[in-house]
Amino acid sequence: MIRLYSLFMLIDLALVVIALIDCLSAEEFQIRALPRVVWVFLILLFSPIGAIAWFVAGRPARAVKLSNGTTWRPGSGFPEHERPRRSAPLAPDDNPEFLRSLGEDRGRLERWEADLRRREAELRKPETDQK
Repeated sequence: MIRLYSLFMLIDLALVVIALIDCLSAEEFQIRALPRVVWVFLILLFSPIGAIAWFVAGRPARAVKLSNGTTWRPGSGFPEHERPRRSAPLAPDDNPEFLRSLGEDRGRLERWEADLRRREAELRKPETDQK
């Protein structure tokens, strides 16, 4: 049993040392999720969970090899000519179709207002007769 505990302690120590070296040798701008100081404290204080968390969530992301043979590094973005495009809807003031429909809506709105004024006049007419 003592051999098993000593084996786990050695594995834990190795994991902590490797995670600490990896954390301290990584560039500051590449470290994900938390600042380097916080990662060092997590690795040292919460052994082996802190070291495992470093390898899962804090370690710099690796470059990805794309299908066309080039490599893409996370955070490097896309060159402008390779940027994926989505056909976003136009803003109302940029959409000529919408601007044309405003003229049609204006005529409809004027007819509604005239109808509303006529109805209000009809409703007020009996009030003046009763007084």
